This record gives sequence, structure tokens and C-alpha cells, in this order.
Amino acid sequence: MPTQESVSQANVNREVKTLADIPVTELKGVGAKLAETLARLHISTLQDLLFHLPARYQDRTRVIPLAGLRPGMDAVIEGEVRAADVVFGRRRSLAVRLQDTTGSVTLRFFHFTAAQKNRLTPGTRVRCYGEARRGSAGIELYHPETEVLGEELSPTADTLTPVYPLTEGLGQGRLRALIGQGLDWLADGNVTELLPQQLLPGKLQLPLAGALMYLHQPPASADLSLLAEGQHPAQQRLALEELLAHHLSLLELRRSASAIAAPPLSPNPALERDFNARLPFTPTGAQQRVGQEIAEDLRQTKPMMRLLQGDVGAGKTLVAAKAALQAIGAGYQAVVMAPTEILAEQHRINFCGWLEPLGITVAWLTGSMKASERRQQLAAIESGEAQLVVGTHALFQEGVSFHRLALVIIDEQHRFGVRQRLQLREKGSSEGTRRTQPHQLIMTATPIPRTLAMSAFADLDCSVIDELPPGRQPINTVAISNERRDDVVARVYGAIQEGRQAYWVCTLIEESETLQAQAAESTAEELADVLNGARVALVHGRMKPDAKDQVMKAFKAGEVDLLVATTVIEVGVDVPNASLMIIENPERLGLAQLHQLRGRVGRGSIASHCVLLYSTPLSANGRARLQALRSHSDGFAIAEEDLRLRGPGEILGTRQTGEIQHRIADLQRDAHLLPLVQKIAATDTLDENQRRAIIRRWLHNKPRFAEA
Repeated sequence: MPTQESVSQANVNREVKTLADIPVTELKGVGAKLAETLARLHISTLQDLLFHLPARYQDRTRVIPLAGLRPGMDAVIEGEVRAADVVFGRRRSLAVRLQDTTGSVTLRFFHFTAAQKNRLTPGTRVRCYGEARRGSAGIELYHPETEVLGEELSPTADTLTPVYPLTEGLGQGRLRALIGQGLDWLADGNVTELLPQQLLPGKLQLPLAGALMYLHQPPASADLSLLAEGQHPAQQRLALEELLAHHLSLLELRRSASAIAAPPLSPNPALERDFNARLPFTPTGAQQRVGQEIAEDLRQTKPMMRLLQGDVGAGKTLVAAKAALQAIGAGYQAVVMAPTEILAEQHRINFCGWLEPLGITVAWLTGSMKASERRQQLAAIESGEAQLVVGTHALFQEGVSFHRLALVIIDEQHRFGVRQRLQLREKGSSEGTRRTQPHQLIMTATPIPRTLAMSAFADLDCSVIDELPPGRQPINTVAISNERRDDVVARVYGAIQEGRQAYWVCTLIEESETLQAQAAESTAEELADVLNGARVALVHGRMKPDAKDQVMKAFKAGEVDLLVATTVIEVGVDVPNASLMIIENPERLGLAQLHQLRGRVGRGSIASHCVLLYSTPLSANGRARLQALRSHSDGFAIAEEDLRLRGPGEILGTRQTGEIQHRIADLQRDAHLLPLVQKIAATDTLDENQRRAIIRRWLHNKPRFAEA
């Protein structure tokens, strides 16, 4: 590992460009097309490339005997091909039987070429890497990486193998090769140290170059569990700087936002009385308290920036409706934006039911509308006839003009990109000669401990609805080993026979969305075969939004018995008849995300169940986390437990959106660093240039993040 002295001396001895100044096109093999692909990962310089850190690691340094394979295990295996046959079932596949002195397994390829089949002929010795799964022929590896071995044994890897976040058109091998080239530049010592050593605690006083080198090429002796948990000092050193960059940018946002005017919105008592009189229930104490906090914010002349947290089913929508009513009562417009069309439609139904009887006009705008209907809605929005507008991302597109927009309500805001949120915010109204900015209410059902939210979201005020309305059905949660998969499938079949619906969630974390979608497709086909006559549908992240919405609408309408899905259903809609959820490999998700998924059931009058179908062996930490989910139904208690266990969950599930996503830090896991982050941010040791440089290093390629 390079020392601080050697890195500093290299900079003194000769003038070199810093990595931030060197474009990726300087690397061998990077032309305009590959540079464009890398740009989708926010990589444009060598610094960006080396700060694109592994999501996890694979141990390819040793070969596992075939008899030692267990479902869920990632492993390198070797053996001789005994048979290779094209099998015709619901899907054509190439089944290759591999054998060593201890046993045999099947390699299964649903997508294969004639050349691939010809390489895997009987008698050929092969080395493979992949995940062992339970299949129809016993232990199987789906689409493993394969290497035909010659007479001389090829050496195994001498370092742990990094697995990087990818984008379409870029494979792991290509990215690893590029980063390998980048590490050659890193050895020259041209990465800038921005944090003075005296600000770092002892175990984190690592040279930045050394920390990067270690994380891209951990030695075979590295503690894989420590790396998997993000607790290695090299990871913590970088996580600290990244959290500091976000914190500094949010403090800057807070300062700039306080100087921007917003229209003060005075309550309309008569309108509020009519609204409350029509409610068929009494709002909970928590809803009333949070509603008062928001109402007071809306009366001010500076823009409200408030994060509204509430567990699944806590009644956030009602609070949002009352906020919209205050804006409308003051003579302005409000807008509600949701990440999917079906969720937006659910909001429209709720808001229309509450507000239209009061004489309030609700407009509707989505990407799938017919041109004539869109023109009609746009005219109503621009003229002010529409006082409340509900929709999807279509709301922030060009051509959408508001008459007097004063309040923006964003549901599950982490599902939107930063630029989208900015575009909607900038559609504020003009007050005389100056342009005002609308107030913002950001809602999330992802539980975040209050102290953590205040630290991690320094630009937002936080409100929490910490009380559920009466009548919500408890969800019975059980953890079952994948070895009893057949019993779980039988349970799903029984529920369907009784007229109920179910979810089956695939949480396989593959190296690309394509492989993840293929895994979900395989599961859907397997279950359709076994559940004779059941109507099985599939939804995953690679489907077009319209196609996903159609599947979800069919499920809600009762036209689908079993919905097989990736975690795209984490933010979904009410399907009261769905009373059973199976979450496969739950140990691979954070507790907050698991709780969010579980909240898709228990929304009707039927007793509901959630089965956590885990793979063995289960680590002690994994066991503790699943036990926490079984023991707690309160999302905030679960979030606190997740913090205590420091699991790897993502606090806002941003991996699917690719926006405002931490590269290495995890707000739950690294919460212990936040007091130090605040202390460093408050110190005079960092001058303004250093602060800007830290923000630029981590956030410069996230467009206008500091203004979001």
C-alpha cells in the first residue's frame, strides 16, 4: 500500500496532472462510444473512475469441491463435462453436467450459442464461477462464467474480485480492465488529499491513494466479511469524506434556500371545516400534530422544505391533502407527483374523493395520455382552472405551465432524479416583479431514525407520523429456509385456491439488471409450472414503465393470482386481496427495504403473512436482522434496530434510480461517522476552497445536486 510520504513526494518531484483533470479517453481502448457509456455512470475523469467503488467482492482465490456447494453460495468450481444436452421445456436450455471426484452439478444456460455448446463437449475440463441454486436436477448454476482449462492448470485469482455497479453496454471484465489501467496512474501519486490528517481519527489516517488501491484490489487474505459490512478502515476513510461532501452541500443549500422568497399561504378556516366534516374518520393525533407543523411552514415567506416520514399506511396522503387545501384556499395551485402512473392514479382517486365535493378542480397528467386529453389538461393547469394537479414525471416536462404554483408534494421522492425535482420546483409563480419558489413537501414511507434524518438531510425539516390508524391488519412474519421451498410453494397454491393473491419477490443481486430480470423470469416460469392453472405474472426493472403499470393494474383488478417481481414493487399500490408475500433471499436486503416490501400486504380485512425464504448458511448478523423483522411491526423500531446491527441496507433505496446515491457510504451503517462529519464541517481548518473541492470530487457529476 503506498505511504503518505511516497504519494506526497511524487507530487513534489514532478509536475503531474491530478486525476480529476485527466479524461477517461486517455485510457487505452476508451473511444467516444465507451466514454458515453461511462458517462451514464457519472464517470468522465480518472478520478471518477477510481472513485467508482465495488458494490461487493467475490472470492475466486480457491476452488470449491462440487460436494461442498450449497444453495445461495457463490463459488469457483472445476470439473469435467460429462454431458451437454439441449433440453426442451417451457424454455429451451443448455444443460451441462459437470463432475469432479466429489460429486456433480448442472450448469444451465437459457441463452446460449452454438459456439458455446461446442466448447462444452464431454471430456472438456471447465472452471466456472456462479451462484449455486436448487434446480430440477439438484444443485445448478444458472449462466455461470466459464473457462475451458488446458493441460496446465490456470491459476486462481490472487486478489478478491471486485463487483462494480454497471450500466447497459458495460460488463464487469471491461470495467475491471479500465480500473486496472487507472490504478497504474494512481501509483504515480496524483490523487489530491483534501482532508488534513489531524481531522481524522487514528484508524482512518490512511493515505487516500492507499485506501483506493486496497478497495479495488483487496489481497486474498482480506477479511471478506469486514469488506461486505463496509467496516474496513479503507472503506470508512472514503465514507467519511463522502458523507462530509453531502453534508457540506446540504449546508450550502440551506443557506441559499433561506434567501429565496415563497408565497405565504394563510389557512382558509371555512374550507378546512368543510373538509374535516366530510372525513369518515378522525385523523390520528400524529396526523394532526404533523399537519400543524406543515401549516405553520406554509404561512412563512421562505420556502418550506419538509420531509414527511410515515410508516406504510400511516396516513401521509391525508396530511398532504390538508397541505394542498391550504395552498388552494389561499388562491394558489398545488401539485402531487408520484413515481408510477398507478400510484399517481391512486393519489388522484383519494384527492378527488376529498376535494372535488368542496368545489376544487383536480387535473391529471401522465405520459400515456392521448394528445387531445393532454391539451385539455394543460390548458386547465395554465389557466388556473385546475387547482390541484396529480401526475407522474410528465408534470415537469416542457410545455407544462402553472398559473400560480405554490406547493409541490413529491411522493417517494428518491424515485425521481434531482433534475426532475428541480424542474418542477422552478415552475413557481411570479409575484409582481419577482419570481417566487413553491413550498416543498417530500413524503417517504421508508423509516429513518429522527436523529439520523436530521444529520443526513441537513437541508430539510423533518416531521414523523409515528402512529398507525386503527384497523390495520397485523402481518405474521416467518423465516423459512430455502430447503423447505416446496412447502412454501404449496402454501402459495393453497392461498390461491382460496381466492387470495400473493407476491413472490426475487431479491437476487446479479451483476446487471439483465441477469436479475432473467433470474426473475426463471422463477416465474418455475412457479407457473408448479402452480398448475394459476395466473402468474412478472414485473421487473427492465420492463418499460407502461408495461409495469399494466401488470400492476391487472394484479390490482384480480386478474393475476401470483405476481413475481423484483424489488420494483417496494413502492406500490393497495391490493387488499393480496394477503401473502414471499421474499426470496431476504438476507440480501436492508431491514428498512424489507419492511417496505412487507407493507404491500396486510391492507385488507384478511389475516396476512410474509415468508422470509432465506438461503443457508445464514450469518449471525443475517439471522439477527431477520429476527428483528419478525419481532417488530413498527418501521421506526426496525430502522433503529438496523442502525444497531449496522446492516447493509440503503436508507432510501436509491440504487434503482442512480441519482443522489452514495458511492460507498451507507447512512445507516455509517451513522457513527455523522457526529465527526458535523464536527469537521463546523471547523475552521477547512477553507472555502477545500470545501468546494470535496463537494466537487464526490458530487460534481451529479447535475446541480447542491441546488436540489
